[in-house]
Amino acid sequence: MHIYPAIDLKNGQGVRLLHGDFDKMTVYAPDVEVQAKEFVAAGCSWIHVVDLDGALQGKPVNNHAVKQIIKAGSKVQLGGGIRDLQTIEDWLSVGVDRLILGTAALKNPALLKEAARAFEGRIAVGADARDGMIAAEGWLELSAIPVIELAKRFEDCGVAAIIFTDISRDGALTGVNAEATADLAKAVDIPVIASGGVSGIEDIQACANFAHFGIDGIITGRALYDGRLSLKEAIQTANQLSTKDI
Repeated sequence: MHIYPAIDLKNGQGVRLLHGDFDKMTVYAPDVEVQAKEFVAAGCSWIHVVDLDGALQGKPVNNHAVKQIIKAGSKVQLGGGIRDLQTIEDWLSVGVDRLILGTAALKNPALLKEAARAFEGRIAVGADARDGMIAAEGWLELSAIPVIELAKRFEDCGVAAIIFTDISRDGALTGVNAEATADLAKAVDIPVIASGGVSGIEDIQACANFAHFGIDGIITGRALYDGRLSLKEAIQTANQLSTKDI
């Protein structure tokens, strides 16, 4: 099971939001390249990046910052403002390894399926939810579509992963929703990555114990920046527990 340290970008800096609220923002990484290099030095194989400005504007905004993160040497999965095939091609051409489509998954599923088939293994579904219902447009719009229903729409088209974020827990250090993540993983044949609420090593343990259901990874941000979680320890724990015989 992979650990994905997170860098959320706003105005070129690494920030964290509380419950997805742009009015409750803290800057944690003024220099994103330095932060990315620290994550790589700790042993991560992936960095999870979100262009928050892009998510709001519907187009890439923090291009320079993303390229700085790529230079650090880790694989990068990126979400935020990816709404057309040209943007997908542009990001892949500059070294992004995997792209996350969230709003497009809800509002333009044909685009996501086309991209997943054209770039197999490099497109992920962003399933951001509040109270089990999918949210879009930088989490500002709440739909009436349940998470599992949305995820099932994208089976058998080459999607690499589903990133399931519980918005109510994001940035709040209240604990990852491991049970809901496991329920989603059991319901679909696509690897699921947990996100939102990681507060410490116990959340890594909880998800790793469900890895056999199809939980492929867990994203963590604020707990790393606040020093509540060691990235090295998280990676070691995930490797040890998720490879145990069930």
